[in-house]
Amino acid sequence: MANTPTAVPPLASGAPTGLLTDKVAFVTGAGRGIGAAAARLFAREGARVLLAARTESQLEAVTREIRAAGGTAHHVRCDLADPASLRAAVHRTVDLYGRLDVAFNNAATIQPPGPMDQLAESDFDHVYSVNLKGPWLAMSAEIAAIRATAGTGAIVNTSSVGSLMGNPWLPAYGAVKRAVNSLTASAAVTYGPEGIRVNAIAPGTTLTEMIDRWEASSPGIVEELNARTPLGRAADPEEIAQAAAWLLSDRASYVTGTVLRVDGGMRA
Repeated sequence: MANTPTAVPPLASGAPTGLLTDKVAFVTGAGRGIGAAAARLFAREGARVLLAARTESQLEAVTREIRAAGGTAHHVRCDLADPASLRAAVHRTVDLYGRLDVAFNNAATIQPPGPMDQLAESDFDHVYSVNLKGPWLAMSAEIAAIRATAGTGAIVNTSSVGSLMGNPWLPAYGAVKRAVNSLTASAAVTYGPEGIRVNAIAPGTTLTEMIDRWEASSPGIVEELNARTPLGRAADPEEIAQAAAWLLSDRASYVTGTVLRVDGGMRA
């Protein structure tokens, strides 16, 4: 690994290509990390964006940033563990912009790291509620909104590379994300005939607050994960957002039902 790069290369985000021109996009977990990077990127690529997350101050900051850069964005506070809140957020998108074309279900929570027999039942229930039931509720509302307005569209769910292997560090998190992969495939088969594509991305180690919390509780875990990654580093959140943007765009028009690894080669 001695010659592997350790710095994130320059991204092409400074030169928008119109990837999502005229699309209306709904993004969960948009206050920080991958979700915030996605909201910024989608707006630069021509989408009108509705940002949803639990923390109002973070949403306000990202929304202001997008508008200052010339993009179109609004935000709504939303809790994935609250079905009414989630449905209201999707409805708000349609109220503001008149339709829904694409959705990125990115919001998630992490479990306390450790063996599965040491995980509290309440922690398991919370991970399940947010990371699996949340995307299920979101997709149900999004599909209804796409059907009723744009007619066709695309959805991307955030999974994890940890769903593709045994995960002794985050067993509940990995199991629930693996279930998201199954839910994604089932939705792709069910709604493909209507012109609604559904895919997932499986990020590897990514420089977000979630990985910071994991590092704080398990010092050295990021270095260990980077040592398992052929590119030798963690991803910048925008590198993950770029993959989601492509899958949501018309340039991925024949891609559905896939779980796209964005992991620096960790599972190669």
